[in-house]
Amino acid sequence: MDLFVQGVRRLSTVCGIVAVVLLLAAVLVVCQLVFVRYVLGTSAIWQHEFVTYSLVAATFLGSPYVLLTRGHVNVDLLPHYLGRRGKLAMALLASGLSLAFCGIIGWTSISWWHEAYVNDWRGETVWAPRLWIPWAAMPLGIGLLCLQYLADIAALLSGRALPFAAEETSR
Repeated sequence: MDLFVQGVRRLSTVCGIVAVVLLLAAVLVVCQLVFVRYVLGTSAIWQHEFVTYSLVAATFLGSPYVLLTRGHVNVDLLPHYLGRRGKLAMALLASGLSLAFCGIIGWTSISWWHEAYVNDWRGETVWAPRLWIPWAAMPLGIGLLCLQYLADIAALLSGRALPFAAEETSR
């Protein structure tokens, strides 16, 4: 169990690094776009699409890291007033529902990605990239997010993590 949780945590950390690299690449390409367009006076062919796909990929691929670090928005008013068992039950319910939601999104995105791959869909611009390549970030990111939810649930059930990252209270 510990090996699974640690492996998923490492994988989520790698995803966070990949997301940062994608964001940096997008920033550099925007700078290059501005230079090419306004200094050199030539047209930009691929830059807009690349930046869009990079930002979307960074969002999906970075989501497991955000869950790992608890960087998402979390309203913890109700858990604050619950005892240890109530916090655990609420954390398991929230993680379970989130896992189910991500599973549905992941399954749908796999079929969407597969359709783009099989039909060799391409972007409708001059660059015309194969769409299955940037669209792979969605099922991959959501799949890794599901793994992180499973690792979180395993850590909660084994007592290796506290629900809502709270310290033990007297309740």
